[in-house]
Amino acid sequence: MQDSRISDAVVHRLPKYYRYLSELEIAGIERVSSSRMSVDMNLNASQIRRDLNCFGGFGQQGYGYQVNRLKQEIMKILGIGSSYKAVIVGAGNIGQALLKYRHFNDEGYHIIAVFDADPSVIGRRVGTINIREMSELPQFMKENKVDIGIISVPKQYAQQTADDLVSMGVRGIWNFAPVDVEARKGISVENVHLSDSLYILSYHMRENNESY
Repeated sequence: MQDSRISDAVVHRLPKYYRYLSELEIAGIERVSSSRMSVDMNLNASQIRRDLNCFGGFGQQGYGYQVNRLKQEIMKILGIGSSYKAVIVGAGNIGQALLKYRHFNDEGYHIIAVFDADPSVIGRRVGTINIREMSELPQFMKENKVDIGIISVPKQYAQQTADDLVSMGVRGIWNFAPVDVEARKGISVENVHLSDSLYILSYHMRENNESY
């Protein structure tokens, strides 16, 4: 069980470990050392050990980590393999792109409906799902146990959408609107800013240019 004192920085590195271990497993590698991980992942070996020790360690001195076991433990910590139902509010470009991304189902995240207020997109089929009117959202949420609300609406509607989804019973908010949203204690919120990665990329490009 994750300790409430574990930093977000540690939690945000766990998916990287999971992806890395998945690649090792596919390659048939059965064990890996923290030093090998540090080289492959461009992380400090002691940092890797500290991160994993937050959850129990899972390694043996002189042996390293058993790839499959460590991957399974990280899956449990992250909740991967559980089944979650999600709805998308906002069927614009981001909403439709998320709806078309098939890998979510493979990991147990099932998008079961998408809603929008724009009459021009209502009824349009995206993948296997038809876009529904926003007015249908309350009744749909009553009839279905939805765990995650995905927000991809204009920023002026984001907080109200989050409030509405929380009031309708979601336990988590995944927000793609270009503004942070908040929720009451007990509701998990992940604000995603797609432009941030580009800003960081442009920063490193500028730094590299100035170093020549």
